[in-house]
Amino acid sequence: MLRQKQSEFALNVVKLLKFMDDRGYEFTLGEVYRPSYVQRFLIKIGKSWTKNSQHSLKLAIDVNLFKNGKYLSSSSAHHECGKYWESLSLYNVWGGRFRDGNHYEMRHDLPRNRLRRGKYHKSL
Repeated sequence: MLRQKQSEFALNVVKLLKFMDDRGYEFTLGEVYRPSYVQRFLIKIGKSWTKNSQHSLKLAIDVNLFKNGKYLSSSSAHHECGKYWESLSLYNVWGGRFRDGNHYEMRHDLPRNRLRRGKYHKSL
């Protein structure tokens, strides 16, 4: 099942990048796979808060967004793209919901409407 999710995730990323390109954005790709030892280090230095990063399952990507050559660093700059990302699958979650706007992930465990603490229940 994980391998099928990874394939679905990859196809969704292609659609997302096409969506961005069609709207005149430029982009570079950030991290997709993150080994668990790297994740533990990021938690230790305060750069991450979760032990269960979807990057470790190859189900997350960071996309650096640009417009007219200018890097768009705010989560709000990704809002339109995040909304589109979540429209592709009930398992897709945009990182702007937790202050990580350039992060796009597909959950392996639960659809976003069933994730804990209600943080994914907010509408875009």
